[in-house]
Amino acid sequence: MKNMLKGLGAALCVALPFIAQAPADAATPAATGAADQTLVQRGAYLAQLGDCAACHTAPKGKPFAGGLPMNTPMGRIYVTNITPDARTGIGGYTEADFARALREGVAKDGHNLYPAMPYPSYAKVNDDDVKALYAFFMHGVAPVQQANRESDIKWPLNMRWPLMFWNMAFLEKGAYRDKPGKDVAWNRGAYLVQGLGHCGSCHTPRGIAFQESALDESGSAFLSGALLDGWFASNLTGEHNTGLGRWSDEDLRTFLKTGANRHASAFGAMTSVINNSTQAMSDQDVAAVSTYLKSLPPAGGTGAAAYTYDPQATKVSLDRPANDAGARVYTAYCMHCHGVDGHGFAPMLAPLAGNPNVLAKDASSPINVTLNGTGDLVIDGVPSPFPMPGFAAVLDDQQIADVLSFVRVGWNNGAPAVGAAEVAKLRQSTQAGR
Repeated sequence: MKNMLKGLGAALCVALPFIAQAPADAATPAATGAADQTLVQRGAYLAQLGDCAACHTAPKGKPFAGGLPMNTPMGRIYVTNITPDARTGIGGYTEADFARALREGVAKDGHNLYPAMPYPSYAKVNDDDVKALYAFFMHGVAPVQQANRESDIKWPLNMRWPLMFWNMAFLEKGAYRDKPGKDVAWNRGAYLVQGLGHCGSCHTPRGIAFQESALDESGSAFLSGALLDGWFASNLTGEHNTGLGRWSDEDLRTFLKTGANRHASAFGAMTSVINNSTQAMSDQDVAAVSTYLKSLPPAGGTGAAAYTYDPQATKVSLDRPANDAGARVYTAYCMHCHGVDGHGFAPMLAPLAGNPNVLAKDASSPINVTLNGTGDLVIDGVPSPFPMPGFAAVLDDQQIADVLSFVRVGWNNGAPAVGAAEVAKLRQSTQAGR
């Protein structure tokens, strides 16, 4: 159970079929005019802040050429080509076309995008940044001729026209405006978190129409944690147990740059966010994001008393593992990395005691990472030395339920037990097609 913590959870940017195939005689703005290299470089940085590569680059695929398959409750979709190829990418997009798709969810040919594409967040991106992003995608990305694949979503769920009404109800147009009474760092952090970072796309609960329950700090549900694609994206508010309440500013900045700190290690979709996005952020922007997130009041907690570490009862169980099924599994498979004391060897091997994700009411993330392990964190080109292995082939559903129940109670964690049926359900959904 190495690297068990998913600190900031995942920010999955699902870009559904978004770019219409351009006709052969389409205008190709990418081929006209001299590019301002300073603008292109700024756009490249902004594309990293938006984590565009995570969704638009398939494994072993060419950058931004699309093709990545993604499962949704409605069916499988394939991420689109956003290179400046005139036939299969966005080479025929003007800057106005690009801005409309990015901020309003409407493609060049007029069809609506599914709201899994985080355009409700990108609506807050200002004009200067849109211009820089457009310059990068038109002049800083190599064109790739790779046709987009149709989604597997069946009629009538694949119809786009109802999304016009969705946008009328839930899309808030207009770039971010600085909040009076807040300093420069806070406003920059708010702009990045709410806009390009689209953190709410994963970390904010969604309503029955798949709309985010809040788009900024004015809503109490904002960034309070949410279930998404088999993971529970972490609470990013100041909640003491399951949020960032015990994290210092330095803890948060370290996590954003490296994917691990004394509280948590990234896994799930957050691994991709660290690898492709946040580690590339400037120190000034990392500090701004931390300033904003640390200002959010507690929300979405379990109502439990503030966590305090207590190893005694857990140590007794580990001294007598024959009497506890979960302790038996822990001593055989987990203790050599996470320790008798539950502190692990942070930041290389994640702690379990007091872990915000272990303490969360929803156990999806601990179950998922125990079944399937973690991807490699790659910081400055160097993969992490101790990725969490998956135990799906080693432990049965009851064994995983037992060990996670042991961990979620251990060291005074006080979280609910895990049932074998919960493990079986996630095993089936996450192992399909492997």
